[in-house]
Amino acid sequence: MVKSMTGFGRAEISNEKQKMLVEMKAVNHRYLDINIKLPKKLNLFESRIRTMVKQFAERGKVDLFIICEDYTDEQFCLRYNRHLAGEYMEYFQQMSQEFGIENNIKVSDLARFPEVFSMERAQEDEESLWHLLEEAVKTSGVGFVEQRRAEGTQLKKDLLQKLTGMEEGVSYIEEHSPEVIQQYCDKLEAKVRELLESNTLDEARVMTEVTIFADKTCVDEETVRLRSHIRGMRDALQQENGESVGRKLDFIAQEMNREANTILSKCSNMDVSSVAIQLKTEIEKIREQVQNIE
Repeated sequence: MVKSMTGFGRAEISNEKQKMLVEMKAVNHRYLDINIKLPKKLNLFESRIRTMVKQFAERGKVDLFIICEDYTDEQFCLRYNRHLAGEYMEYFQQMSQEFGIENNIKVSDLARFPEVFSMERAQEDEESLWHLLEEAVKTSGVGFVEQRRAEGTQLKKDLLQKLTGMEEGVSYIEEHSPEVIQQYCDKLEAKVRELLESNTLDEARVMTEVTIFADKTCVDEETVRLRSHIRGMRDALQQENGESVGRKLDFIAQEMNREANTILSKCSNMDVSSVAIQLKTEIEKIREQVQNIE
């Protein structure tokens, strides 16, 4: 299944206490690069979130945005530090005895001293919080993958059309390459006769020159390899095993470009050269498209 590297997924899951909003989006990248932005209280789940994201993407720069909203007023609680209050009272008693003054500390006075009472965030139910977050990440990931597959289907369709056009170009080159050699042979014979001003010429010498020219301009090997690369790319695009094919397609496209360059360098006929240039143009388009495939 061909999947694009660009995609977007969004999920909003809530219960009676909290709401979790997750957005997952991705753009092209050579490897898998995961960036997560989440509230501080969810930091303990970052490792688990990264593991989950890897189920939905193998390549691409993936950005995950997580927002958590609390519905209750029970986010904070008051903590009484009994040990610290006891120390305060011990020192007050000690001061009363040392200085001979009355120890008139009241509870309301003691409560004002630092850290006797403190406001703390209420302990979260980690399991419940993770269950909500996990569901939100999973839901956004499913939508993310669906969009990637939809875009991948369009990319696949476009690439297969381009490959068909390339095969037609290769067929044209294979058909007309022998004509180029024959045209060269005819021109060479005419030139030699013109120079000799005679009907007598060394046929063996002419054939030797034609053979050398044919060897320099023969593109049979290149067209065979190019057809093989086209078949390989088509097979990779049509496989349904779910594996990532982007890197493989990128490599094949590079090899196709190499063969097209060689064909173009050997062309001496304008019509064949024009088709070879069209081949290179299509290959460049394919290379650009392949960069979008996971």
